Amino acid sequence: MKKIIFFLTTLMFLKIPLSGQQIGPEQINSLNRISSELNNLDHRLDVIEKKIDDIYWYNKVGDVAYIDKVYITGQPLAVENNPTGQGAGNPVKFWTYIFIPRDADPSKKYPLLIFPHGGVHSNFNTYYAHIIREMVSQGYIVTAAEYRGSTGYGKSFHDMIDYGGLEIQDVDASRQFVIDNYNIVDGQRTGIIGWSHGGYIALFNIFEYPDKYKVCFAGVPVSDLIARMGYKNQDYRDLFSSQPSIGKPADQNVAEYRKRSPAWQVHKYKNTPLLIHTNTNDEDVNVLEVEHLIKSLKAEGKSNFEYEIFNNMPGGHLFDRMDYLEAKEIRLKIYNHLNKYLNPPKPFKSLKDLQKAGYGFN
Repeated sequence: MKKIIFFLTTLMFLKIPLSGQQIGPEQINSLNRISSELNNLDHRLDVIEKKIDDIYWYNKVGDVAYIDKVYITGQPLAVENNPTGQGAGNPVKFWTYIFIPRDADPSKKYPLLIFPHGGVHSNFNTYYAHIIREMVSQGYIVTAAEYRGSTGYGKSFHDMIDYGGLEIQDVDASRQFVIDNYNIVDGQRTGIIGWSHGGYIALFNIFEYPDKYKVCFAGVPVSDLIARMGYKNQDYRDLFSSQPSIGKPADQNVAEYRKRSPAWQVHKYKNTPLLIHTNTNDEDVNVLEVEHLIKSLKAEGKSNFEYEIFNNMPGGHLFDRMDYLEAKEIRLKIYNHLNKYLNPPKPFKSLKDLQKAGYGFN
């Protein structure tokens, strides 16, 4: 609202008509400058919001987890616009969260969960606080990468987005960092879990690095970018075609969107135990995408996966990440799937265990 008021006030100050009259080159230049400044303001506000939310993490989960945020590197940019520029070709730097159970015994080894966040442009925030509490209370160490394109780290990092590209390597780099730097991590007991775009990244990680992950859960995963470009609006499509690594809309480069779609890449899936969830009333990732993924896995003769298509569950896209009873029951199913292969020291045995771990009381 403040930005809208600022914008309208500026129009009046510059004597730019709101409609019905032509404007000159000077006024057009002024409008372009204002638009650029508003865009920059958006990113600065995102940075402030992220710093505030980082403090909130300690309030929400600090009683059950040691929290750290480390600065690591991933692959260089996929497209280098200035190959002779200072620092050109250097690895991309990004932050990743690490959550370690407060009662962890330094002499023991603990399983690791990789937890990429969702969203085309988003970040790992305290929306996931209850889920982090549930994970660390079972004895999991968790890492969550703020992979390239995440918000809250300025415009240049936001614009590095590489959807279905080098963000996959960023997330795997966070896995490798934790294994290399924390002796209490059992690198042989590593799983990956994500929802939406996070589920998409989870799928591609087990496709690309099948030997690195013991188990995977993909919730409402983006699965078919070609279909997605068809049912989303133009603003959404522009988020993809404007990325340097993609560069064109789907109708001009079907092969690139196909390469970045899990449903079209299931031949890469080996045998990592995989659980997939979707919901028929999902207003973000239409169920048709996940159905395509499931049918593709079956057509390829893949067998080491399970799936459940939920019917009109409350919450739509967020149905099993919410706080109502049925969502918690579904998360218990997810943890049972993960726990079977990762063997955490204190797995949930009942819904009461999950409730107490995440919310403080049975």
